[in-house]
Amino acid sequence: MSEYQIISEGETVLRDGSIKLHGPDGFEGMRRAGRLAAEILDAMVPLVQPGVTTAELDDVVRQMTLDGGGVPATLGYRGYAHSCCISINHVVCHGIPSDKALKDGDIVNIDVTPLLDGWHGDSSRMYLVGDVPLKARRLVDVTYECLMLGIEQARPGNRLGDIGAAIQAHAEKYRYGIVREFCGHGLGRLFHDAPEVVHAAKAGTGPELRPGMFFTIEPMINLGKPWCKMLSDGWTAVTRDKSLSAQFEHSIGITEDGHEIFTKSPKGLDQPPYMA
Repeated sequence: MSEYQIISEGETVLRDGSIKLHGPDGFEGMRRAGRLAAEILDAMVPLVQPGVTTAELDDVVRQMTLDGGGVPATLGYRGYAHSCCISINHVVCHGIPSDKALKDGDIVNIDVTPLLDGWHGDSSRMYLVGDVPLKARRLVDVTYECLMLGIEQARPGNRLGDIGAAIQAHAEKYRYGIVREFCGHGLGRLFHDAPEVVHAAKAGTGPELRPGMFFTIEPMINLGKPWCKMLSDGWTAVTRDKSLSAQFEHSIGITEDGHEIFTKSPKGLDQPPYMA
């Protein structure tokens, strides 16, 4: 049985396993943080080009976060030394920015989490570098569709399992693999909190969705098998069969009659191909 905790304005929030239920102040804080995250990802559109290094993109993310009045939540998190995660081709998640240059045909996930006035805006999108093969573009499109189908299930009275079931059913229609080793998570004043939001599940299972819950939905979908492994750097996860992987992520809140997406693009650039 899940434990829920109503959070009052100004209350200290602890990671104690409870599912937090937030009020209007929390929604307002998450809107501001989520908008900053979306604006940063919007700014990546003209920058993600062949020859650009992931370190250069990370520098832009850091500066935009600071200019927006926030700090990158990943910077210094458990020893992580960068302002975002950038995952290319067969990297599933948590790719580390470096001097590696993007190449024509790459698919790239950029994952940002600005911490603004105590609230975390967590979001990621896929980007297409130059002329991307059809099978890679289809994987990206289906992964975005998985995200949005999962979000459609995010409403009061449903269960977390309904989200994962919708994602799994759509991905498996294309015989894609759904990564199980990583999942979405509660967030707000904490970067990672309860509940865990799995992307492959049985409908009608898991905690009940209640107004005031904040969490991410962030399916990772592989062109091949679902399995992944961790590299020796302790962060980078890659597909075991070296197949391509894609991911999209939104932060959402459960409302009285549905949900609110905090990290929607102000420019409508949520799904590629983007128009710079």
